[in-house]
Amino acid sequence: MELIETTLFLLLAVVVSGPLARMTRIALPLVQIALGAAIVLTTGHTVDLEPDIFFLLFLPPLLFLDGWRIPKEDLFRDRAVILELALGLVVFTIVGLGLLIYWMIPEMPLAMAFALAAILSPTDPIAVQAIAARTPIPKRLMHILEGESLLNDATGLTGMRLAIAAASTGVFVLTEAVGTFAWLAFVGVATGVVVTWVIGWTKGWVSRRWGEDVGAEILISLIIPFAAYLAAEELHASGILAAVAAGVTMGFTERDGAKGQSLATTRVRRAAVWDAVQFAANGLIFVILGEQMPSILDRASEVVAGTSRPEVWWLAVYVLAIVATLAVLRFAWVWASLRLTLFRKRAKGPTPRVGLRLTAVMSLAGVRGAITLAGILTVPFVLADGTPMPARNLAIFLAAGVIIVSLVLATVALPRLLKDVELPPEPSHQREEDRGRVAAATAALRAIDDAAHAMGEGTPNPDLYSEISSRLMEFYRYRIESRTRTEDDDAEAARLADEVERALRLTGLNAERDELRRLVRAREIDSETAKKLIREVDLQELRYV
Repeated sequence: MELIETTLFLLLAVVVSGPLARMTRIALPLVQIALGAAIVLTTGHTVDLEPDIFFLLFLPPLLFLDGWRIPKEDLFRDRAVILELALGLVVFTIVGLGLLIYWMIPEMPLAMAFALAAILSPTDPIAVQAIAARTPIPKRLMHILEGESLLNDATGLTGMRLAIAAASTGVFVLTEAVGTFAWLAFVGVATGVVVTWVIGWTKGWVSRRWGEDVGAEILISLIIPFAAYLAAEELHASGILAAVAAGVTMGFTERDGAKGQSLATTRVRRAAVWDAVQFAANGLIFVILGEQMPSILDRASEVVAGTSRPEVWWLAVYVLAIVATLAVLRFAWVWASLRLTLFRKRAKGPTPRVGLRLTAVMSLAGVRGAITLAGILTVPFVLADGTPMPARNLAIFLAAGVIIVSLVLATVALPRLLKDVELPPEPSHQREEDRGRVAAATAALRAIDDAAHAMGEGTPNPDLYSEISSRLMEFYRYRIESRTRTEDDDAEAARLADEVERALRLTGLNAERDELRRLVRAREIDSETAKKLIREVDLQELRYV
């Protein structure tokens, strides 16, 4: 019963966090962390954070959804920059930050310092999205940050695992470390691809033979990330990369082949379910993170007592020094990476100018989050010989402090840096959109014309089919005409006409819905009929919002 009550409190905190963030204009993750801490201090109930369970419950669906929805063209277009950040920057951070921690805190062994640096190196995709929801970040930059955060978790967690193994056994073999990383990465990705493809092919085969069940389709989509994660973990590979690869594969199967296609009703309802899952899971992660903070802070005096500097304020010095080092290392790597990318592209033509402020934006947007805390909590309590793991509590405290400070810093500094910053121009996709609409309308014209002739052939009233098809085809002809204007003024006028039509159609749909509700209140139509008609209006409205 206590677990149920705690879960309800957590969900309630997620629900109220949105309005509180809008009222206070504080970043949503910080509000949720504060609410989590308030629940513990008020009720005394907390969630015992089991890292393995935490990873399994929250990370697979969220990373799967990010991989599913991230624009694939942008991901592959910027793959060089993303890989430089997800692999090179993580290794650079582990070495640089690990040496600093070892020098700054003599009580922390070198292997443990590298383990802490490794788990602090990956950025958190959930935290990045939460910050971006409040601070509008340019789309291309946001896609790079999302792609980086989707991939660097495996690098950081692998580095931490190798460092912990070295701390436990006192042995580190470079070739073994490289082989372990290769196995985690390649087998993890392959597992995600295979699991998603097999489930998608099986689902498509069943649907084609016996029809599609909307509820089952949605449930299958929820199961896929967990199946990919667990299968990869059974093979001792990266479950995180398997979940990401499963999401990317899901996007390709939905887009590229009829075998992976679902009914329109399934796609609409599935998107709504996944939006709810994303909202709840994102919020719960930060609320649970907030719940851990009071107990971590309570142990601050105990932690610092075991160091050569017993004053509590030294913990704040350590945290700020680590955050500053992370920012400097990331700034240096991002600056060098962008310069290298622009140098490679100069041979192909003029390149956009990238200023220091944009580099600073990209550096500060690399915030740490719940993955860091869950990862550091997986550090074992004892070494291989049974002695206590040195500086374990200190590492946990420092990781938690870095998470909070990085979130606060990004929330405060990013809006100021982004104000009036010179950004490379975003490519316009208007021509692609117009071309796509024209091609789709042309295909619809051919299909309607062929179907009308086939349906009307041999019937006593073929003119009825011709009349209806002509009425439908007029709509598509107007779309083709409005999207193939060559003059800029004509094209702008056509887009203005689209905006006017959109506003008027929304007005009409709202009036339809209000009248249907009035009729059901007056008992002039029954509730089932009203529900059906209102749903039709709602589905039409989806085209214009």
